[in-house]
Amino acid sequence: MPQRNDTAIWSGLFRISAESGQTLQAQIRQAIVAAILDRQIAASMPLPSCRILAEKLGVARGTVVLAFQQLVDQGFLVARERRGHFVNPDVLATPAKPHQKAPDQANEIDWKARRQIAASDMPPPAKHDNWIKSSYPFVYGQFDPALFPTAEWRECNRMALAVLEIRNWASDMVDRDDPLLIEQIQARLLPRRGIFANPDEIIVTLGAQNALYMLATLLMTKGSKVAMEDPGYPDARSIFRLAGADVIPVPVDHSGIVTASIPSDSGFVFVTPSHHCPTMVPLSAERRQDLLARANRHNQIIIEDGYDSQLLDEAPQQALKSLDRSGRVIYVGSMSKTLAPGLRLGYIVASAGLISELRALRRFMLRHPPANNQRAVALFLSLGHHEALVRRLSSAFDERRKRLIHAISAFLPEWRSTDSAGGASLWLEGPRGTDSRGLAEAAASRSVIIEPGDRFFDRTEKPSRFMRLGISSIALQHIEPGIRELATAAGRRPAAA
Repeated sequence: MPQRNDTAIWSGLFRISAESGQTLQAQIRQAIVAAILDRQIAASMPLPSCRILAEKLGVARGTVVLAFQQLVDQGFLVARERRGHFVNPDVLATPAKPHQKAPDQANEIDWKARRQIAASDMPPPAKHDNWIKSSYPFVYGQFDPALFPTAEWRECNRMALAVLEIRNWASDMVDRDDPLLIEQIQARLLPRRGIFANPDEIIVTLGAQNALYMLATLLMTKGSKVAMEDPGYPDARSIFRLAGADVIPVPVDHSGIVTASIPSDSGFVFVTPSHHCPTMVPLSAERRQDLLARANRHNQIIIEDGYDSQLLDEAPQQALKSLDRSGRVIYVGSMSKTLAPGLRLGYIVASAGLISELRALRRFMLRHPPANNQRAVALFLSLGHHEALVRRLSSAFDERRKRLIHAISAFLPEWRSTDSAGGASLWLEGPRGTDSRGLAEAAASRSVIIEPGDRFFDRTEKPSRFMRLGISSIALQHIEPGIRELATAAGRRPAAA
């Protein structure tokens, strides 16, 4: 915690001048009030003591005492016995006042005009900052605190902080990864998807998005053509476009991406074959074989995102990578949906030559993901905690999915869901004329969070009647009342249970 006598923190806040037309006490009060309203002093940070501040400013201690006392009387500061003066939390709870530019800052740089890539022009992410406070959070990609293995994760972090373990991860690994984590990915995660890889064919990333960004940066350029599912993963689409690529939407049906519609001149094909994002349908065996055959015939690279493939399915299909014999398939995996999205840990499996190039690129981007996190996750995997977690999540999500489908049938019968097992969400199509964005706003007022489906489409006229309901963060007993509230927001009176 910052100390009250850390003079470097306070040196820029006080500008006291004997030639000012105001008293020293007033100048001190003005400086503190300005710092508070500009959010430059945190509620947890004690102000300097009256004695230290008086010595620093070269004024009498009584001048500072009077200034502090008046700020207490005005409600800007609170005095805590034996601890000193702090900013009143009630002041910080009010909106910050607009920052006034100094005269020499009036002509600030137009950074948007100087940028070389238009990242801020890409479609924004689906933000649900308050999801954990919602009564019915049908959000995707978040975790359930009740299912998170807190004790096991703490155990692995404690083990990673042992003296001998610190020696393993504290040094700069340059372009390497934790060998224990690579070993665990190779032995425990990949065989579940039918993938058997050598250590030099695996690289650790900061999640799946970081993996896609690295691949796009390394392999794509202006004019590259990437065929991908429509609807499809919005952030992947944006990442490819930021690299200069032309994204070609390809339709999806009940069997996954329509491979016959993939243009032969596409250099890349991005797919989510285990569970299509966002409809959750798996790519059929016939389409998988056709996709691989077309890639060989047209010299295409397939980027396979193992979207929602970490959980146990009733009839799991092997990854495309496991069927690849030519090295054309690049597999992107993540542990966000099982362990925690905030951990940001994923991996790429590809030919050793490509992994070597990715390591060289990653060294200039971030060198390597934090080694202490890599070691903690490696220990988590090696002790069997992840296997137990996957079983627990799979069972819980399966029960939630069935409860959700039943509730939709009872209270929103006009909405049609995709009939596919597994995964952590449900894709729904409403009746014609449905405005899912308007529905989302109405539902939010009833503490129900849903995700409108239009963001997944790459079309000028985006369909508005789709929505995605996540099940990873909502408790089983809240699903039915949540759908009741959603039905009310949609203008229907829920039927009696």
